[in-house]
Amino acid sequence: MFHRDFMWGAAMAANQCEGAYLEDGKGLSIADLLPDAAGGRWDMLYHPEPYLDKKLPYYPSHEAIDFYHRYKEDIRLLADMGIRAFRTSVSWPRIFPQGDETEPNESGLGFYDRLFEECRRYGIEPVVTLCHFDTPYGLVRRYGGWKDRRVVDFYCRYCRVLFERYKGLVRYWMTFNEINMMTHIPFLGGGLLLDGEPNRAQAIYQAAHHQLVASAAATGIAHEVDGQNQVGCMLAAGSYYPYSCHPEDVMAAVEKNHENYLFTDVQSRGAYPGYAGRLFEEKGVSLEMEPGDEALLRENTVDYIGFSYYSSRLAGTGEEARKNRVDGNAVDTLRNPYLDITPWGRQIDPVGLRITMNDLYDRYQKPLFVVENGLGCEDKPEADGTVCDGYRIDYMRDHIVQMREAMRDGVPCLGYLPWGTIDLISAGGGEMKKRYGFIYVDKHNDGTGTLERRKKKSYDWYRKVIASGGADLE
Repeated sequence: MFHRDFMWGAAMAANQCEGAYLEDGKGLSIADLLPDAAGGRWDMLYHPEPYLDKKLPYYPSHEAIDFYHRYKEDIRLLADMGIRAFRTSVSWPRIFPQGDETEPNESGLGFYDRLFEECRRYGIEPVVTLCHFDTPYGLVRRYGGWKDRRVVDFYCRYCRVLFERYKGLVRYWMTFNEINMMTHIPFLGGGLLLDGEPNRAQAIYQAAHHQLVASAAATGIAHEVDGQNQVGCMLAAGSYYPYSCHPEDVMAAVEKNHENYLFTDVQSRGAYPGYAGRLFEEKGVSLEMEPGDEALLRENTVDYIGFSYYSSRLAGTGEEARKNRVDGNAVDTLRNPYLDITPWGRQIDPVGLRITMNDLYDRYQKPLFVVENGLGCEDKPEADGTVCDGYRIDYMRDHIVQMREAMRDGVPCLGYLPWGTIDLISAGGGEMKKRYGFIYVDKHNDGTGTLERRKKKSYDWYRKVIASGGADLE
């Protein structure tokens, strides 16, 4: 059922793996300011202002897993696993350290020259996110992040540099990682500082509009520079189910899905959907648009729908439903009694992937690309150093089966890029013990460890899956 060109692959992100946070001229990103959980990471994500001028003991992204210096070893490990596509991101402040310079940092560009050439040497297709939660901190301090329309031009300058520099090396791009995270964690999504903001919703949706304009402009630039470029949006996906068949619960799920799909509706369809009018009215939002915005959005829709899937979600209105809530990693949802749940609050729902894929394709009629999926667990090496993560194999097998079923339903899918293929720093908690990878990294929550890489049991399993074209999942 998986076609010959299906891209079995892997996914990571610059701010969670590279380290070298100020090396070779790189500037600070917002991710570089986030401490570990003990230092108040979750509080800072939602209320960043009190933390910005503090010196805290430990910032996980500063070294991360040192991919910046170890990329050759890591790409070789991925190649030995047989992967055909590698999703990563370019660190924006590695290219424009403050974000608003007129000339890029050549040393930063040189690193990605070497990285993408190394991928190509092994026949690996790079899939590159242009902004993965790492807006340059200079843009936050000088302009208020994405609240300021001028950031659109800075982003487009950055994108043009990348499209021209890596023409022929990179063909698959995504403009913003999980663009809908702007409404859940606006500091991470857009560098927004909202303390004292009289209308938070106005600031958030205006900043999101600027990202949507920037995404459309970047899509147009990519197609202009190279007609072979394919540009996707990227959504933190997971369909909302109604808590019960009560009509009010069903409507609650409809409304939650509207909020979740709003930005990808614009990126894929080229205009704000009808329901946006009521949503903005009820939130007290009045978007400021410049002349030409509507035409730009309409004329530069994305080529494919990239999305992450970790869990379905649940919406309801009754008292019983509201009492049973879980924190699904930044997306608050109701507890589904039919699903198992991880220690980090993610409910495990493989069938939900099939449902979500059908919902997305029915909505957009564009190819899908599963660019994140995986299980975060506290993997513990045995005495001999082996890591027996059979629970991860079970999780991924079940999700691949449901992805295959969605494709049998008629949903076109470009590939499957499981998240955190090499253990890395988690985006939410800044932890190392929450591991997703097929490759174990000897590093711990306090920053100690040798950074030695070792293959887990799931490494050999996924290699077999790829070699069989998805036929052998045992």
